[in-house]
Amino acid sequence: MDRLRIGRSIRVIRIRQGLRQLDLATAADVSRQFISNAERGVIRDSALGRLERVCEALGAELDVRVRWRGEGLDLLLDEAHADLVNRMVAILHPAGWETALEVTFNEFGERGSIDLLGWHPATRTLLVVEVKSVVADAQATLMPLDRKARLAPKVGQRLGWEPLAVSRALVVWDSSVNRKRLRRLEGLFATAFPIRGRPLHRWLRRPVGSVSGLLFVANATRGGTTRRATGRLRVRQPKPLRGPSQ
Repeated sequence: MDRLRIGRSIRVIRIRQGLRQLDLATAADVSRQFISNAERGVIRDSALGRLERVCEALGAELDVRVRWRGEGLDLLLDEAHADLVNRMVAILHPAGWETALEVTFNEFGERGSIDLLGWHPATRTLLVVEVKSVVADAQATLMPLDRKARLAPKVGQRLGWEPLAVSRALVVWDSSVNRKRLRRLEGLFATAFPIRGRPLHRWLRRPVGSVSGLLFVANATRGGTTRRATGRLRVRQPKPLRGPSQ
């Protein structure tokens, strides 16, 4: 069971429908804290979580999925990913980078795609950017990026880019949940991505040598939602309408 995806699915659908956590909790006859925990993937203590532990004890896997309006949920979840890619492009272009999106490759039998490939002509630097709206698994995040960075010179050559240096960057949606997960794995991610925040921004403006960096980027507002500086999306309680006499 992918608890994180279930939580994200509940959250994006709730926000798209303009519901607060309290509204959904009232409709479902559960507490608001239960909705909050579920959206963060903290559902191990629920009945579903107990069922999952039973399956794990049997060496089995419980696969539970949320479906909504056919492919509508996948498109909704993909919006955050696309938005982060666009925001990264907006950071790179003013600094003199050229960009290519969703670059597919098939090198030595290894297939895949690079979310964003950046090229800095002045320094002949190639940048492999992996975008994550949610960091669900450390190994599933690090290993594919390692592979893409290793194959990047060949991929760049197909675009006419002959790099002198190859760097990589992990771009993550700036949310309290993602920051908390990365803090729990700080040792692993600090080793993999020693350059963070402002130092990475400075390097992007004047790239020298190869780096491996991590950048938190806030997501955009959508529909009836608002975004705080932390990147959280919230649905606000609508204000009561004023009548003509008010």
